[in-house]
Amino acid sequence: MDSLTTTESVDPSANQQTTAWGPELLDGGGARFRLWAPGEDRLTLRLDGADHEMGKAGEGWFEAVIPEAKPGATYAFVLPDGKVVPDPAARALAEDVHGPAVLVDPDAYEWRNTGWNGMPWAETILYELHIGTFTPEGTFRAAIDKLADLAETGITAVEIMPVSQFGGTRGWGYDGVYPYAPHNAYGTPDDLKAFIDAAHGFGLMVYMDVVYNHFGPDGNYLSAYAPDFFREGKKTPWGAAIAYSKDPVRDFFVGNALYWLREFRIDGLRFDAIDMIFDDAETHVLIEIARLARSEFQGRHIHLVTEDPANHIELRRSDDNEALLYDADWNDDYHHAAHVVATGEKTGYYGKFSDKPVENLARALTEGYIFPGQKPVEMSEPMPMEAFVGFLQNHDQIGNRAFGDRLITLTSKEMLKALTVVTMLAPHIPMLFMGEEYGETRPFLFFTDYDGELGKAVREGRRTDMDNFGGLPEGKSVEDVADPNALETTENTRLDWSKAETEEGQFWRALYRDLIAIRKRAIVPLLLAAPNTLSAGTILTAEGRRLAIDWQLGDRRLQLRANFGDIPADLPPATGETLYGEHSTQGMGPHSVLFALDRA
Repeated sequence: MDSLTTTESVDPSANQQTTAWGPELLDGGGARFRLWAPGEDRLTLRLDGADHEMGKAGEGWFEAVIPEAKPGATYAFVLPDGKVVPDPAARALAEDVHGPAVLVDPDAYEWRNTGWNGMPWAETILYELHIGTFTPEGTFRAAIDKLADLAETGITAVEIMPVSQFGGTRGWGYDGVYPYAPHNAYGTPDDLKAFIDAAHGFGLMVYMDVVYNHFGPDGNYLSAYAPDFFREGKKTPWGAAIAYSKDPVRDFFVGNALYWLREFRIDGLRFDAIDMIFDDAETHVLIEIARLARSEFQGRHIHLVTEDPANHIELRRSDDNEALLYDADWNDDYHHAAHVVATGEKTGYYGKFSDKPVENLARALTEGYIFPGQKPVEMSEPMPMEAFVGFLQNHDQIGNRAFGDRLITLTSKEMLKALTVVTMLAPHIPMLFMGEEYGETRPFLFFTDYDGELGKAVREGRRTDMDNFGGLPEGKSVEDVADPNALETTENTRLDWSKAETEEGQFWRALYRDLIAIRKRAIVPLLLAAPNTLSAGTILTAEGRRLAIDWQLGDRRLQLRANFGDIPADLPPATGETLYGEHSTQGMGPHSVLFALDRA
């Protein structure tokens, strides 16, 4: 280590105070480094082994401008007690979450598809994927090779599970500790940009899942020098709550959202578990993010989606009668209702949906949220159906099961096909989970890469969390559950792409291609004609295993008739053009679905 040197200035503009997080390359050469450390009186920057004293920049900020700093340099911060900590806003890490950061040139990547501006929300057909298990290699670059298959199926948007740097090399990504740094086991920042660029070339939007409710347990050093970053006396199920009342904390996450949209040209963001983002400010941080994103990127289609287990609607209201702040919410109610129809499960979350399951499914298809067993929230503004994302599977609903069971292994092929048709052709925005398009049967397991006491805690916590997702099958015990920290657990989760070429795989791929083609031809134009307006759904019947719904979409009426039972059943007749299925005067056969479109 070299001796301590003094911070130098590059030009007058380099000395102007800024509260933006992370390093900044300067036009005249060199770089500015900054950190909010209100718990410290002094701070040192360690750049490529040389120490530089940082100056105070007011309100807890420290800053240093280093003329010789170049992209590729490694750096960290040294606290007065000698503890070395990484930059929480690092754009890349050189090693793991405990090692130094890397100075990144944000303009080094040369974009190819520069004319891409996205597409309207109504055209969205989502595909959720996990970079680490999507391909055998588990990297951004390897994932590019599968994009053509998704585009050929008709997918229009991929949503990648969180890729911010987390502890270890394997994990779902929801315990990230460096929100600005792509996980280096997946590749470099430029590798991620190449993935996004390639997706755009195939006509695919890319959404990123971001976690603004907590930090992971491994590698988070913020409390050592910025204890005010966390909200005293407030916890989430995963750790300390974020103190959004502090401006630097607020700027950290607002800046992160804009960073992905701006620098990586992401088409949209999915915000994880927003009911655990506690903010008492007059303008909630999520509203601030939405307003800034809508304002800055007016020339692009930017889409913002939430996961809100509390089923709030405020974020999906219009802002000053202009545009919806958030496009949609993941509708767990739809999933739970459909899952009970398919499997009959009654444990955990499914207990509330087990009474009159087809009626619950009908409500989800016409109202969005169900609120079973609770007084429905009074909605002063009706919500359009495209403000809800409907799915039969996602990472949570599969991965939190004891054995990571996919729905295809829990119900009959006929039932799964019927529910797939309903999910893909209903007016809500449909989503698939990776592998679903070819009938993947391999599990998607919960996996991490922790050892010691943390590994033990995760292992034990895993065995209790699964109770809400079907519990343990008969004849199984917790000893049969895969160890989330074992390498083989991750390996057993990787997609088996060879199944896509089997007869069964071709059946499911053809079904999805046909359904998506129907949706694009007949349903999407109706949603585009009147975006963000109420898609009124009327339940004609939802008794036993029979379901009949009419939706009013402008001057057209979309009609669904479904028999989820094992014997033929009579349903109200449908009129007009048949989109899928067959009209019959003899009643509908078992597990059959009809969609038709007529003028109102």
